[in-house]
Amino acid sequence: MPSDAAIGAPAAEGDGPAELLRDIVQAAIQAEPLREIAARAVDPETGRGIPHTTLPKIAKGEGYRRGEPWLLRALAAGLNIDRARIQLAASREWTELDVATLKTNKPGTTVVVAYAEGTSPSDLPVLQERLKELGLGDLRILPAEGRDAGS
Repeated sequence: MPSDAAIGAPAAEGDGPAELLRDIVQAAIQAEPLREIAARAVDPETGRGIPHTTLPKIAKGEGYRRGEPWLLRALAAGLNIDRARIQLAASREWTELDVATLKTNKPGTTVVVAYAEGTSPSDLPVLQERLKELGLGDLRILPAEGRDAGS
C-alpha cells in the first residue's frame, strides 16, 4: 500500500464530519414516529422488514444484525434515503474506514476493499464513484482470490 494513502484518516479540513448510520437513523426517529418508519422499512428484494424496536438500537449503535444487505436496503426504504448513502454511512460506522479519505495519485496503487461475497462491481456505486474522483476509475475490482470480478 502506498505510504501516502490515508485510509480511515479524519476527513480533510472543510469536508465536515463523516456521516454515520446511527446519526441518520437518530435524526429520522426524532422527526417521525417509529412505527411509520418501520412500516416503510421493508427490503424490496426479500420482503423482510425491520421491527420498530430495532430502529432505536441502530440509532444508539447497539447490537443488531449489522452487515446484512437486506437490512441496509430496508433502512433506505424506511428512511426514504438513497441506498448508497445508507451503505456508505454503515461502512463508516462499522469499519471506521472511509473510502472518501483515500488520497493517492501514484500509478500502480492497490486499493483493498472489503465487500460481501457474491457482490459484483455494479453493487458498489459509491466505491466506483470515489475511485473515479481519485482518478482511479479504470481499476478492475478483483475478489480476494485474485479472480476477475469484472471492471
